[in-house]
Amino acid sequence: MKRTKGSSITRVLEIIDLVARATYPISAATIAESLDIPRPSVHRLLQQLADEKYLESNLAGHWLPASQLRNMSLGILQNARFRAGHNAILQQLATQIGETCGLSIPSFSGVHMTYLDRAQTNWPLQINVPMGSEVSVTCTASGKLYLASLPLAERERLLRNLPLPRLTRNTITDKQQLSTELDRIAETGIGTDNEEFIEGMVACAVPIFDDQQRFLASLFVHAPAVRINLEQLLTHTPSLQAAAIELYHSDFTLQA
Repeated sequence: MKRTKGSSITRVLEIIDLVARATYPISAATIAESLDIPRPSVHRLLQQLADEKYLESNLAGHWLPASQLRNMSLGILQNARFRAGHNAILQQLATQIGETCGLSIPSFSGVHMTYLDRAQTNWPLQINVPMGSEVSVTCTASGKLYLASLPLAERERLLRNLPLPRLTRNTITDKQQLSTELDRIAETGIGTDNEEFIEGMVACAVPIFDDQQRFLASLFVHAPAVRINLEQLLTHTPSLQAAAIELYHSDFTLQA
């Protein structure tokens, strides 16, 4: 049954919502069918959204979020009102573990993780990765955790095209070795970084999933290797997992 005809603004918002929630770029035909909007109207609205840089099309002509929508989304997540709740949880976790804890989310390109927030402790020796920084998905605990959460076909496609530069002596630069590592992370649900991203830093991460088990973010802890080794850091995994659940269900979470 056809829906009641909506306004142009309603249609625009529905298109943005559909594309933003999609796990892969979608075609204009799929958008038209999913939202019951005539194809000529969909093409017109998509072009307007592309002109304003809210959406963009890939080489196959399928649609995904563009810079303006990505900046809007990140701005909402970084807004102090929304950060208040999860920052308190992060600070409590950092105090409990005694090391820096934080949140990172996949960038819209899918080849970086963006540091969203963090809580530090009072150690004089700190490893400072500024909020908003984009880091590799292939050699960080959060990034490898994200890659491991992807469907196998999508993960393999990404690995075929991702460069694996050597950042430290421990960086995995062999794609087959990295694929094996991601299989292990997919099974355990724990991402690790044993001085692979920054010399002298170890880290581990656990996922934050929504109710449909879609990956939302990584909750990580990192520390100088001179103070704590990776094996010791991993003993705090249960605390990370409990905090990840609390973050999702708190009032100011990453929920859509």
